[in-house]
Amino acid sequence: MTGFARALTLCVVAVVWSTQALEAKNLSRYRTFELGSSLAAVSKETGVAPTEAKTVHQRPAVVQDLEWRPSRWTAGVNAPSNDPVERMFFTFYNDQLFRIVVDYSHDRTEGMTQADLIEALSAVYGAVLPKTTRTAGRAAAPVEIESGSPFARWGDAEHSVVLYQTSSYRSAFRLIVTDLPRAELVRKAEAEAQRLDVQEAPQREIVRQNKERDDQQAAAAKARSANKDVFQP
Repeated sequence: MTGFARALTLCVVAVVWSTQALEAKNLSRYRTFELGSSLAAVSKETGVAPTEAKTVHQRPAVVQDLEWRPSRWTAGVNAPSNDPVERMFFTFYNDQLFRIVVDYSHDRTEGMTQADLIEALSAVYGAVLPKTTRTAGRAAAPVEIESGSPFARWGDAEHSVVLYQTSSYRSAFRLIVTDLPRAELVRKAEAEAQRLDVQEAPQREIVRQNKERDDQQAAAAKARSANKDVFQP
């Protein structure tokens, strides 16, 4: 084999290894759900109508949540599904999926250890990060705080994949996949939304009081007209 052929062969092998490594460590997705997808795309895949999405904030950015509970039965099979996923929450920032929360069923994970979950997910996301690894300078989102104790992490500069074990009486596991840059935009948008709410609260109260007064006056006028026509002294 000539030097050129040997170099070409090594180059091809390197590309194949790199491709396999990327496929084995795709931190931007969970199963077939890709971070950055639109609400319409996720809705189509889950079968949940876009109108079922709950709007968390509308300004300065639109933040929406969509919940999905996979069917416990497999189509065409007269037996319950073995899928351990009990429900999933998808959160969108300006119609871009930035966080996937996966709750695993207690019944489908009962008896499994943290090491079992880490082994299974490492086959998808690669080697787990050291326990001391944290995303520097990033405050935890409320959903992360409420999820229990984190015990395994995968990630890079733009993605975070974290396994939690809930502390409820029926201990279960939760996985959160996050687009970190968009999560930071959401954090800022939520802070701005709260500021605007406080700033505009007095004006909203005036509008509410005016509407309440107008509704009362309209109701009184309607009642007066109806009663006056039939009143007999």
